[in-house]
Amino acid sequence: MKFYTKHLYLKMFILAITFTACKQEKKAPETVENTEEEVTKEIIKPRITLEKLADSPAYANASLILDTPKEIVSKKSGEMDFSFQVENYELGAQTQSPNAQKLANSGKGQHIHFILNNQPYSAHYEPSFKKEIPDGVHHLVAFLSRSYHESVKNKNSVVVRKLVIGEDANNASELKMDSPTLIYSRPKGEYKGKDTEQILLDFFVLNTTLAKDGHKVRALINGEEFTITEWTPHIIKGLPIGEVTIQLELIDKEGNLIPGPFNNVTRKITLTN
Repeated sequence: MKFYTKHLYLKMFILAITFTACKQEKKAPETVENTEEEVTKEIIKPRITLEKLADSPAYANASLILDTPKEIVSKKSGEMDFSFQVENYELGAQTQSPNAQKLANSGKGQHIHFILNNQPYSAHYEPSFKKEIPDGVHHLVAFLSRSYHESVKNKNSVVVRKLVIGEDANNASELKMDSPTLIYSRPKGEYKGKDTEQILLDFFVLNTTLAKDGHKVRALINGEEFTITEWTPHIIKGLPIGEVTIQLELIDKEGNLIPGPFNNVTRKITLTN
């Protein structure tokens, strides 16, 4: 009887171990499935794309004029007056284009982008305004902008000036105003909600043209590389919410950076829900 009882206990113990092992074996596929789900989520994350922007009015006859010498010299730094003339273009008006609904759009309308030394632009909705200009030698670019911040691209829509400011401004001759130059414009700042879906990429090129077998712009968007061979605005899609890094470079046909103080620029923007 004792032998039978011991034998029964032994069989029950073996069965318990076998049952536990089977339960553990059954759980293993669940872990694999979870891992596969996580990998799948990584694979199907949105892909960043760059597409040409269409449907903008050309404003081929629009002009921005600044009646000053090509080199503006002032012995005194500080607040300076800028008085532009605008022809065949209405500052403050909303640009009549479907892009005004697709892209981040200024409620104040069409304006001037004023860019000093390729720093982020200031927007001006009147032709005359004051700007604080520090001592030194500066590269000024100003151009007409649609209400959704796309630049007007023609030979008369842009003003380029060298500013030599202050008693001790040196090395004015080192700033080459006739060299191939890349000027960054958009994107800029923070985008919210619907405005995060399609974001304008726009820039100005001076003293050169873009072509497949010539000068190009290399865009690195969160590390993804795009080559732009035509001077035209683009739409960025598929950007993640959060901080986004955008780098633009003006390169030659071999892919080498073209020398110049502004031909390699990096900016950060923020996207929020």
